[in-house]
Amino acid sequence: MSVAPSLRGAAKAARRHPSGRGGGRRRAAVVLLLAMAYAAGLLMFVLAGGGPVDGVGRAGVTVASFRRRGASPPPPPGSVYRSHIVFERLWPDIRDDAAPASTTAAASASSLSTPSSWRRSMLTTPRYPDSGELWMPCVKRRLIPSELPPSNGYLIVEANGGLNQQRLSICDAVAVASLLNATLVIPVFHLNSVWRDPSKFSDIFDEDRFIETLRQHVRVVKELPKDVLLRFNHNISSIPNMRTKAYSSPDHYLQKVLPKLLELGVVRIAPFSNRLAQSVPSNIQALRCLVNYQALRFAEPIRVLAEDMVVRMMKKSSSTGGKYVSVHLRFEEDMVAFSCCTYDGGQKEKIEMENARERSWRGKFHRPGRVINPEANRRDGKCPLTPLEVGMMLRGMGFDNTTFLYVASGKIYNAAKYMAPLRQMFPLLETKDTLALPEELAEFKGYSSRLAALDYTVSVQSEVFVTTQGGNFPHFLMGHRRYLLGGNAKTIKPDKRKLVLSFDDPNIRWSRFKHQMQDILHHSDVRGIAFRKPNDSIYTFPMPDCMCQQDGT
Repeated sequence: MSVAPSLRGAAKAARRHPSGRGGGRRRAAVVLLLAMAYAAGLLMFVLAGGGPVDGVGRAGVTVASFRRRGASPPPPPGSVYRSHIVFERLWPDIRDDAAPASTTAAASASSLSTPSSWRRSMLTTPRYPDSGELWMPCVKRRLIPSELPPSNGYLIVEANGGLNQQRLSICDAVAVASLLNATLVIPVFHLNSVWRDPSKFSDIFDEDRFIETLRQHVRVVKELPKDVLLRFNHNISSIPNMRTKAYSSPDHYLQKVLPKLLELGVVRIAPFSNRLAQSVPSNIQALRCLVNYQALRFAEPIRVLAEDMVVRMMKKSSSTGGKYVSVHLRFEEDMVAFSCCTYDGGQKEKIEMENARERSWRGKFHRPGRVINPEANRRDGKCPLTPLEVGMMLRGMGFDNTTFLYVASGKIYNAAKYMAPLRQMFPLLETKDTLALPEELAEFKGYSSRLAALDYTVSVQSEVFVTTQGGNFPHFLMGHRRYLLGGNAKTIKPDKRKLVLSFDDPNIRWSRFKHQMQDILHHSDVRGIAFRKPNDSIYTFPMPDCMCQQDGT
């Protein structure tokens, strides 16, 4: 309703009646009529959320009306999970964008502008640059073997977390043992409340190779000598625990830990995760490299099955020269719960996630002052991508339905629901459960770190690696692939803050969606060449500490 017509009508009425004694009463009536008309029009205008009134725009009136109705204004773009709606609307276009039956891996260079041929180019181009210098492993060149001086005592550490957090702890423990001139006792693995894996060091890694590889650099023993244990009543917990802050400097160990080691002949550090600074002297960095890339080899049962799985994956992807894409998918129940993000599971999902948080973290998320904001988490790119989102992203980037995909993951939350659309988009998808026989996997079931070691081995050999969430697994894997592939490993690391905006638009066209995905790809770490900066991890960026530049032929 417009206020202006009512005002004009009242003005005409005023002109028809001249002033006078009776005119005064009529003027009063007209003024009253004007006021009532204005008030009625303004009321209807506000309720309808109309245009500007006295400088107040539509948005200001709309927010006020939302507040009067007890509702909140719409959240900013990217706040809410709508990916399933976008998928349903785009699926006919995604399906029709599949590779034609006659497509082969040997497409001509002239057709590389199409998405499917781009995918073939990504999978079939050489891993190394055609010219310039190659970066190759040279750890042993940087470590000069020498006769070890008498040991100052024994160092015991407790490695916690999953497979690669344990790996990090082991590498840093060797480095600290070298700093202290201590004898390292094979690290103890802490039974984590999330991973729930009771495996020992020898169940996951080749213990004898570990000791032998380090023989000329750091002394390593499988267990503490009995005479030392006897001094502490055969109770390792009685050995003083030198609690150390994260990323402690070498000076901290020399000034705080070494005196105690010299006094008692043995010290313990627990927990021992990220307890050594990223930047340390070059000889210590080189020792970290030696441990991570040469001393730590998976135990034989893991190694044999993992290598068989790699061969099987290469045979399945023979149409692309045995090259495949691996995806690290973090959508397990614990990851979804820890992220405090919400998806499309409603009340059932809410209850399941709350139970999972209490089971693994016992009240951590209900401490005073703890604020949980799922919408902000999603906008900030902190929410794990669903399998559906990963599939849409890759299809938008140009990987068509003939792409051989290996998915590395734990047990996916609500897998029947969330994995179905990913398989729909990538019918040639494989996992450890499809590559290995049930009887082959039987001895690894219930041991998350051993299963993760299988995923790690298959993923490290892939032509393209896709990481969808932070964590030690992708960080170690990216570094390992750089180390093995001359510093040039193809990695896709999407900007999830941009992704959620595309997934939040139910009316987006497939052509527009593809353009946005390829823009994200362009800004991603596609080629993977990167050098370590002072505060970066050597396990993610092995150049230049673990590698040397040399002529490539």
